[in-house]
Amino acid sequence: MRDERRGGGMTGRGLLALNAGSSSLKFALADIGPDGSRRPTLSGQVEAINTAPHLVARDCAGNSLADQRLDAGEPADHGRVLGSLIDWIEGHLGAETIEGVGHRIVHGGRQFTAPVRLTREILGQLEALTPLAPLHQPGSLAPVRALMRLRPDLPQVGCFDTAFHHAMPASSARFALPRRFEQDGVRRYGFHGLSYEYVARHLRQTAPDLAAGRVVAAHLGNGASLCAMKDGRSLDTTMGFTALDGLVMGTRCGSLDPGIVLYMLREKHMSADEVEHVLYHESGLLGVSGGLSSDMRDLLASPERAAAEAVELFVARIAREVAAMAASLRGLDGLVFTGGIGEHAAAVRAAVCERLAWLGITLDATANHAGQPRISAPSSRITALVVPTDEEATILRHTQDILARVQHPTDQGS
Repeated sequence: MRDERRGGGMTGRGLLALNAGSSSLKFALADIGPDGSRRPTLSGQVEAINTAPHLVARDCAGNSLADQRLDAGEPADHGRVLGSLIDWIEGHLGAETIEGVGHRIVHGGRQFTAPVRLTREILGQLEALTPLAPLHQPGSLAPVRALMRLRPDLPQVGCFDTAFHHAMPASSARFALPRRFEQDGVRRYGFHGLSYEYVARHLRQTAPDLAAGRVVAAHLGNGASLCAMKDGRSLDTTMGFTALDGLVMGTRCGSLDPGIVLYMLREKHMSADEVEHVLYHESGLLGVSGGLSSDMRDLLASPERAAAEAVELFVARIAREVAAMAASLRGLDGLVFTGGIGEHAAAVRAAVCERLAWLGITLDATANHAGQPRISAPSSRITALVVPTDEEATILRHTQDILARVQHPTDQGS
């Protein structure tokens, strides 16, 4: 049992959520009570996985539990880091058993439209989707593969960022290409689905009338997208076949005339790998700011004209795409800001709302500056909210549901 001085007892049954990036790993642990109740107990992140893994962990009250170098051996990798992380959780926090692990997996393709119990066969099918998300899928799957090796009997559940959008109407999902490409899986998949699912659930609990209406959720961070939701379901989204499409992002270009790619290939004699690197790593806020930074905080604080121009383009694209999402919804009742920038950059929220005043958004400047949950004025026709997202909470909920429903791996479908 956990020492009471460490923040409360545990039953010894824990569920772990993992949200992996290429060089970092977010995690959250929940305690499952005898009655099946789920109680969050801690959360944190391991940074610099491949170089000098550093563990930061907090309890639910925000108190620090760890801020230390994680002993993961040399060379560090997902497997070593995960082994050390689980040892730390079980050894130092008293969780006798981690009953299951849920993962955020970026791409589920056409087949995986709901969370599933992960097997080696399913892992192989997910690895085959890597060309659809070449920079994200490998990082999503690395912890799954590592845990299958380290703890082969530990149940794992995959939760897919694309699943929330799978039932979008054809007019939103289809590209105007020959149908043979669509038959090969070329369609708008959309991403950030776990975040949007959390927002939709939060609205149903806190603002049911708004949740039943027409809402655009803006997940704004290093990766950024919009989702048009009606009655909590995705009708349209800005990200497409890959996570490159849509809004301006930290280092990604967003919507781009495909003729530019042809120009790079033909006139600039760039290889496909070189083009990919430019679009994923040198563009977005970083590229437009002239290499100053991909971090919105740096750009808002900078006196450089190029920084202001990058922010202006970021805001302009958001406002333009919100209007497009409103067209898909045939009206707009609410706008929700979430993600790192959406939750913390009041200046960005204000600029977006100012550009959308013609739609009926009136900002409460004081509430916005304070980061209050509702930032629209009482007179505003459209409600504007700030909702801190929690993808790990969504993963934990799905993981508990799957493990309660699926008694044997052979019982599950894909």
